[in-house]
Amino acid sequence: MSVRPPVSEGASRLEPDTIAWPPSWPRVLDAEFGLPPAGEYRASPEDFQVAEVLDFAPEGEGEHLWLHIEKRDLTTAMAVRELARLCEVPPRDIGYSGMKDRVAVTRQWLSVQLPGREAPAGLNDALAACGVSVLAEARHPRKLKRGVHRANRFRLRLTGAAVEAPALEARWARLIEQGVANYFGPQRFGPDGRNLLRARSLLARGWRKRDDRDGMLLSAARSFLFNELLAGRVQDCSWNRLLPGEVAILDGTASQFSVEAPDDELYARTARLDLHPSGVLWGVGDSVAGTEALAREAQLPSRYPALCTGLERAGVRLARRPLRLRLGESCLTRGENELWLAFSLPRGAFATAVLRELIAHPTL
Repeated sequence: MSVRPPVSEGASRLEPDTIAWPPSWPRVLDAEFGLPPAGEYRASPEDFQVAEVLDFAPEGEGEHLWLHIEKRDLTTAMAVRELARLCEVPPRDIGYSGMKDRVAVTRQWLSVQLPGREAPAGLNDALAACGVSVLAEARHPRKLKRGVHRANRFRLRLTGAAVEAPALEARWARLIEQGVANYFGPQRFGPDGRNLLRARSLLARGWRKRDDRDGMLLSAARSFLFNELLAGRVQDCSWNRLLPGEVAILDGTASQFSVEAPDDELYARTARLDLHPSGVLWGVGDSVAGTEALAREAQLPSRYPALCTGLERAGVRLARRPLRLRLGESCLTRGENELWLAFSLPRGAFATAVLRELIAHPTL
């Protein structure tokens, strides 16, 4: 059954969608605990630590040099540009799995194609001068591809009034028990939502790759539509339960299957976070959702016709994303006037989705 409406002859003349910013996407825990207390995070890069988790290691030989790096106060794109410059290769010869935050201390793998030659002398020292430390290196036959890491481990420092709030630990425990609404984080949309506004304008006039080479604006538009869908399901308390026609996603995997009519066993698996309901990432293609779940998704093109039609015209393929996250390896540690959270999330998930349930902060 198709989730997208027919594209009319006048679709290209649709006015850009009206989008209020910042959005007021609802939190899950407010109904039970009230508004979260004010808090601070990421006062310095050391307060936001991220480590990428791969399920494999480089083989030890091949034309690609893989570097396990730690970077501070740099985006992944900045580190890629520095590595390409120092190795005198084009940036397209550099591989990475995920994009990591700038104001943070992050660990991830990069690869650089160096067929038949060694890395430049003094490469590690030159990278260190740019804020990139090389922790390990090895050869591998292939380039590191996007999205191959399994998860990210986070260690975050919180300060401010939230540290002393009596309900904070109860909120944390509730997130561990029931999971987290899988919102895309504010960094996806840029300061003041500028990526989304640029995406709206670009899609209204017709997307071209030369205007959005890395697909960042397409991603911002799809992420916004997903968050809008998820917000509706949070509002009616269906974000963590299966609806008739739901597409369920197995926790920690990309495996998915349609659920025409949930039964007791599926409800029980969902309650223990083994399965998650999912939402559409808008694009061209037929949705496998049915009945009630499909009806929710079909509201998006009537609310945001220019975004939906623009994504279809750009040829983006329809996909799905879990509405909920499980917090893995979770730990809360108190210090003097500070609190440290440790947890892991699957790739593509945002730590800010966790933080917004625990503290009130202008950037969340």
